[in-house]
Amino acid sequence: MVPFMSGTTPPPRTEALETRDCWELLRENPMGRLAVWSVDHPEIFPLTYVTEGETVLFRTGPGKKLDAALGSAPVAFEIDGVNAGTNMAWSVMVQGRADAMPPPLESSSSRAHRLISWQPGTKDHFVRITPEVVTGRRFTVVPAHGWEISLDDATRSGLD
Repeated sequence: MVPFMSGTTPPPRTEALETRDCWELLRENPMGRLAVWSVDHPEIFPLTYVTEGETVLFRTGPGKKLDAALGSAPVAFEIDGVNAGTNMAWSVMVQGRADAMPPPLESSSSRAHRLISWQPGTKDHFVRITPEVVTGRRFTVVPAHGWEISLDDATRSGLD
């Protein structure tokens, strides 16, 4: 372990979140990012979602996002946030398979009724992500002054 020099900020503390804590955070947030493999490269799409049991539901229109999500490759879904009052940030990732699901019936108890797109357009495809892995972490945010470095503190190279 490397000792800290006087006047330096200790490294941020990171803790792994329990699965139940990950699901609590997933239930509390309306927006995340879907990572998919599209033909020969990864793509990331922001989207609104809801949870149902221990699955993630979203709706979308036809196109690249839907095609890639329902393809043969697994998907990843990620959310994150920060609590400015406690200086703590967190991140949750769900990795698994995405499958098409039928649109919910009006009389259905499915939470899919709560899926409202922030973008205009027809979003008549419903998708369920069934996780194989759910992970999360919480960590202390480094104070803003720790993000900057002056040229006096920078490592010099070349012809000095």
